[in-house]
Parts: sequence; structure tokens; C-alpha cells
Amino acid sequence: MRTSIGIPLVAAAVMVSSLLASPGQAGELTRGEMLSASCSGCHGTDGKSPGAIPDISGKSADYIRTSLEDFRSGQRDSTVMGRHAKGYTDEEIRLIAEYFERQK
Repeated sequence: MRTSIGIPLVAAAVMVSSLLASPGQAGELTRGEMLSASCSGCHGTDGKSPGAIPDISGKSADYIRTSLEDFRSGQRDSTVMGRHAKGYTDEEIRLIAEYFERQK
């Protein structure tokens, strides 16, 4: 008997593409959540810092956006954050800020 892995692979590809195409439904990652994942290494899961690094969960989106923009421009001194912030567009910073604002 001949088995084909093509059908399961196509089905998996369709499922993944549908998840990426329509973010925001239950169980799906938003773009802001995906972007903010890189913050967890220092700021903790969902921005809830386990140590000396500042907790950013629940901070206002304006505060986080302004902070990231200041780090990116060099107006705010940092050791690491300036380098991270330079990698984000204005839109990505907005999405990250809105994500952390929702974390309570």
C-alpha cells in the first residue's frame, strides 16, 4: 500500500497560514505578542520581571512607546535597550507597547 505524506503536509500548511492570516482569535498570537517575545529574556514573561530588570506589564502604551523611541534615538541612556529599539519600526513599537499595556 502506498501512503502519501502530501495530504497531511498540505493540511498543516493551510492551518498555519490561516492562523497567521487572521490574528486575534482565541489561541492565536498577535503580531504585537510575537514582537514582544524578545523582551521576555530580560523583562520576564508578559513583561513581569523576575528580578532587577524593570517590570513593564501593565505600563501605559504611551509610556512604553515613548521609552522605546527615546532609547532608539539615544535620548535615553541604556546599555542594551538602545540596540534593541533601533531594530523596530514605529509600527512595531506601537504594537509592542499596546501588547504590554494589556498585560495585567
